Amino acid sequence: MAEWEIKKPLGRCSVTGKEFAVDEEYYAALVETPQGLERQDFCKEYWEASRPEVYCFWKTRMPNPQKKKQMFIDPEMLLTFFDRLADETEPEKMNFRFVLMLVLMRKKRLKYESGRMDNGREIWTVRVVGQERAVDVVNPKLTDEQIQQLSGQMSQILQVELD
Repeated sequence: MAEWEIKKPLGRCSVTGKEFAVDEEYYAALVETPQGLERQDFCKEYWEASRPEVYCFWKTRMPNPQKKKQMFIDPEMLLTFFDRLADETEPEKMNFRFVLMLVLMRKKRLKYESGRMDNGREIWTVRVVGQERAVDVVNPKLTDEQIQQLSGQMSQILQVELD
């Protein structure tokens, strides 16, 4: 499994270099680069003027270092990430989607329905809670260590605890 190099937020816009003030809103995004998905942060002014091409994004605020970190993440945003990865065939993105599925199951947004084998691959069918749709997810047979590693990388990307 390839590792992702996830950069921590630097507290400034990736394009303009503008420093974010405490509690200032900005946009965090996953941008597809030749090396894989990379987190980049954009100031509100740049985002609204240029709307850069990104894989997915979320609005956040610059945390106050004096306050306890907020550990909340919107399950709908996670579900959007999950849906965006549906047609991906790259192993890293399939692994990311599988771990997102596990997180969404823990948050009770997805419910395991069934499993089957298809051309030597294990396929899990999960139902989106509150919706009439079922979704198939390839089980990439990750080890516990790989799941923990991906969860840690996702936490860094999203700046939250996923437990």
